Amino acid sequence: MNLAHHLEQSAFFFPDRPAVYQGGVETTYARLNDSANRVATALIKLGVRPGDHIGLCTPNSTDWIIFYFGLLKAGAVAVTLSGMLTGEELATLIHHARPRFLYIAPSKFQEAEGLKQTAGIEKIICSGGDLDFPALMARGSVSFKAVERDPWDTAAILYTGGTTGTPKGVMLTHEGISISSYSVAHFERSTETDRALCFMPFNHVFGQIHIMNATIFSAGCLELLPAFDIDQVMEALEAGRVSKLYAVPTVYIRLLALGDLEKRLGRLRYCFSAAASLAGEVVKQWIDRTGIKISESYGMTEGMPITYNHYHRHKVGSVGQPIFGVEVVGLPDREWGERVTAFIVPKPGFSVSAEELKGFMKSRLSAFKIPKAFIPVKELPKSPTGKILKRKLIKSLNRITTLEERGGLFLGDCPKGNLSPNPGQSSKD
Repeated sequence: MNLAHHLEQSAFFFPDRPAVYQGGVETTYARLNDSANRVATALIKLGVRPGDHIGLCTPNSTDWIIFYFGLLKAGAVAVTLSGMLTGEELATLIHHARPRFLYIAPSKFQEAEGLKQTAGIEKIICSGGDLDFPALMARGSVSFKAVERDPWDTAAILYTGGTTGTPKGVMLTHEGISISSYSVAHFERSTETDRALCFMPFNHVFGQIHIMNATIFSAGCLELLPAFDIDQVMEALEAGRVSKLYAVPTVYIRLLALGDLEKRLGRLRYCFSAAASLAGEVVKQWIDRTGIKISESYGMTEGMPITYNHYHRHKVGSVGQPIFGVEVVGLPDREWGERVTAFIVPKPGFSVSAEELKGFMKSRLSAFKIPKAFIPVKELPKSPTGKILKRKLIKSLNRITTLEERGGLFLGDCPKGNLSPNPGQSSKD
């Protein structure tokens, strides 16, 4: 078994169909597979062995997909890293993952070069590195069949967001990603005629597994954008190129602000929202204006997609039925779905402002990891075993009902202890 067999099968049955579209350039499945073979054979010539860790730290691109499937074909493990990591964060993850080779954006070359000796990186692949991507491709050959791996062997390592501590490397297997790819394709009724718009980063489980891998599995086409840009998104939709839209809740909210939205959707047939819960009223507005449902599912980096809303019997506000049997909870927010919120217990005699906290975090964390609000409490509710009871904090937060109030809750903006849990409540609440 090898996850790259999905690419090989799609290239066998649909060699001339488009696999990737980026910046006006279309790459067929035959060419994508041939290019991945070149990367695989080049890596093997350079000494890569099955099970070796190979890092990817570049923005979404056709070359990213080629390199990903190429290293998988060689039997290696893809360590996919965010291009938004700070130098300190990148160093932490590189030292943890210990990749032999690192395919990285030129803008991060100096940071990667400094890690060569301490992290055991043998080769850096980028412009100005040990060899660039075209030079790597030139070393390989077109004819190759993916190396067989055991179903439970690790195919990719994705790092969690690190919102509750240091990011953790999640080892996803060939079998696990294959099952998830099949599940997505099945529940979304995907075919080779679909074209999926993707501006979600490939280092994230949503972009890499749900969108990219599932589209390759079903032999559809990926239309890539470097990031969300409303003008580029609407151009792709209006031109009739896109049949599937994947986004986060805030994107749908911004699209609904367009007065002529419903006239510019082209052949769009399917919409999906992930990464945060989507408010029911937003879904209803979208359906009323476009006639298209927005589906949701529940998933996590460790488990990938776990539940799905029904394609034909869609229910607003539901993530659907579980695939393997799970329980799902979430805190709704009308705009963001969920907001990162920090509950702060200042030490006796000390005080700190929200700006001080933000400044401290900005030098150590990526922007998307910094909390949107800082809420002072007298104490954090804990269970008899000492675990923090997040459900009580959520209940406290729910006392503030409006989005504006939530957005304005920064340290010092509300009375000390205003949201602290009621000491008279039972720990079973």
